[in-house]
Amino acid sequence: VQLQASGGGLVQTGGSLKLSCVTSGFTFQLYAIGWFRQAPGKEREEISCIGSNDGRVYYAESVKGRFTASRDNAKNTGFLEMNSLKPEDTAEYYCAAGALCGQTMTYWGQGTQVTVSS
Repeated sequence: VQLQASGGGLVQTGGSLKLSCVTSGFTFQLYAIGWFRQAPGKEREEISCIGSNDGRVYYAESVKGRFTASRDNAKNTGFLEMNSLKPEDTAEYYCAAGALCGQTMTYWGQGTQVTVSS
């Protein structure tokens, strides 16, 4: 099983980035895809989760209205489009897969760093 998040980078305040989570080794369409982030000295935060069957998406209040999660089951890939980025969005971003949103994720990927300069 592999999940690889990519697309991070350095961006100015107000900028945008789109993260991808390319997966393999499990039946992607049966799993919810969660996005998490962890800033230095802070706890990991779940910021979004998109369900497997109904496509419902959960967003943390901190990103609601700015971030959009999506998935392409044909490509076994999840996406997180991030707009209106703020310095407080600076963190390592991870994707994960699990049976349902709101439950413990089963598979975790490597992170990608997002840095937002002020």
